[in-house]
Amino acid sequence: MECGETSAANQALSEYLAFTLGKEEYGINILRVQEIRGYESVTHIANAPDFIKGVINLRGIIVPIVDMRIKFRLGQPTYDQFTVVIILNVANRVIGMVVDSVSDVITLDREQIKPPPEVGTALDTDYLIGLGSINQRMVILVDVERLMASREMCLLEPLAA
Repeated sequence: MECGETSAANQALSEYLAFTLGKEEYGINILRVQEIRGYESVTHIANAPDFIKGVINLRGIIVPIVDMRIKFRLGQPTYDQFTVVIILNVANRVIGMVVDSVSDVITLDREQIKPPPEVGTALDTDYLIGLGSINQRMVILVDVERLMASREMCLLEPLAA
């Protein structure tokens, strides 16, 4: 292969940052991740939805912090030494996502990603890319841009239809 060429196999690969919420493992596109930080106290904002914990000042940028355990209704969050904030850069906005822990970066090809299950209207799957399967692991792949642009989040401008 010549310098500058990429094989078709390489183009089909995607990398995801894997993180846990409760007993489930999730993944987001690694290209949206700016940095990973330990959880620190936030400045609370009056009348914000419960899943928006508040804001932090990150090198002069005010960053809203979303607790994904609350957002996904996975029970009351507990903050410990493993709790991290994934700083995302999505649509030129910086947003923090609180998760229970970060495990690793996984590489998946198209064949390893299955479409999200059809479960009727009981579960909003609009923000899911699909389910990634690697060895014995099942990773729920989240489209973080769609999630942050959803009507209830109001953190980004809505995506063009």
